[in-house]
Amino acid sequence: MNRRNALVAAGVLAVAGTGALVATRGSRGPRRPPGVPVGPFGAESTAEEVTAGLDLSGTVALVTGVNSGLGAETLRVLTLRGAHVLGTARSLEKARAACAAAGDRATPFALELTDFDSVVACAQAVRSQGVPLDMLVCNAGIMALPQLEQVNGLEKHFVTNHLGHFLLVQHLLDRVVAAPQGRVVVVSSRGYQWAPPEGIEFDNLSGARGEYEPNRAYGQSKLANGLFSLELARRLRGTQATSNSVHPGIIKTNLGRHFPRWKKVLSNVIGWTFMKDIPAGAATGCYVATNPRLAGVSGCYFANCNPEIPGGRMQDEALAAKLWAVSEDLTRAWLPRADGA
Repeated sequence: MNRRNALVAAGVLAVAGTGALVATRGSRGPRRPPGVPVGPFGAESTAEEVTAGLDLSGTVALVTGVNSGLGAETLRVLTLRGAHVLGTARSLEKARAACAAAGDRATPFALELTDFDSVVACAQAVRSQGVPLDMLVCNAGIMALPQLEQVNGLEKHFVTNHLGHFLLVQHLLDRVVAAPQGRVVVVSSRGYQWAPPEGIEFDNLSGARGEYEPNRAYGQSKLANGLFSLELARRLRGTQATSNSVHPGIIKTNLGRHFPRWKKVLSNVIGWTFMKDIPAGAATGCYVATNPRLAGVSGCYFANCNPEIPGGRMQDEALAAKLWAVSEDLTRAWLPRADGA
């Protein structure tokens, strides 16, 4: 690995890990939204620590991508606290293997986010359980595909990370609203900073125009996650349900399996200076999904287990509304009908 590649990789990893760096080294720390509780937890807190003392018995959570990484840890900790987790993976076999350790506290479901028929089938299977959803954690995703890949003519990061979850939530939102205080938690990332300057390239959702750049595509999808959560929060006003997005931090999971070898080597060498382990990476999502102090908190972005005011286009309400409308158009054939089917 040459020096230039080392410097580039360090910059990429530093941006992805900005949450830890800003929180610990910034002279003033992150900006906080007014009126939102700041808790006692931080960058080093684990999912077990942020849920300690909570009794989640009788609650039901749906978590996507439970077969590895943050999803697996989220499933483990939520079931540890008494919740029943509906855990999804790309195949039923993987979901079953992931849920097995939790015994009768976890139920497996197949969910392929790039296949909208699979998304609808998963949602219908979940609905057949006949239970409200106290937590819906949109966790699964992909990152930095080295070459442009498309699904039905759309760039794959955008489809997997955003549209698949958008469609899933449409089919299950009434189950969230039916809970005493249902919560949608969307796993975004500070990688949203890599999105195009205009935020979402609505005229290039295929990704085919210009030179494909993996981080840019990933960043656009993570910005879409945050904007989706923001618009969903607006639409949930007047209900007890909430929607928030989270930045888990930079964690060494198989999400980075597509990184070039030199970047993986560099993360092994210097990653310890800012990377979180999986228990700490799952902490923010678990905190936002479960902490009683956050009942009624909606439309916010959390990092290191606390609310922050994000930069860029993450709070652009007009952009969020447009993304919602475009997402409806792109998934219209699979959206629930007015009669609820």
